[in-house]
Amino acid sequence: MPHPCLTCGACCTQYRVAFHWMESDAASEGGVPAALTEPLDRHRLCMRGTHSDPIRCVALDAEIGVYSRCSIHAQRPSVCREVDASWEYGRPSEQCDKARIAHGLPPLTAADWRWRDAADNDDRPDDNGNSPPTPRLPPIAA
Repeated sequence: MPHPCLTCGACCTQYRVAFHWMESDAASEGGVPAALTEPLDRHRLCMRGTHSDPIRCVALDAEIGVYSRCSIHAQRPSVCREVDASWEYGRPSEQCDKARIAHGLPPLTAADWRWRDAADNDDRPDDNGNSPPTPRLPPIAA
């Protein structure tokens, strides 16, 4: 079973993605591609497509509810890194639930993450010969 976000993408069509301009690659090597942003105010940029109606992030490659990927995942803004999928770390996410419901998708439940338990114990090591651990704590934004 794939990660639920890989068949969703709803959050990228519901919220403005605003962040400090220092996160862009114009100011920080490896940052958010400035070409995909627009100015929001003197200190913030936003992802193109998220300060409009309808909202759809320019970096989103998806058919909502079928497949989804962020075309700049490794360079995505901190605000995107801070949005957890519901129950991914043992608790619901109001942002995730609202976005999914807006697209007619059911909110995620703890059961949607049980595949990780099996994947963690399947005797198939990762590329370094290690069995990847199940995340226990939410990531800390940079």
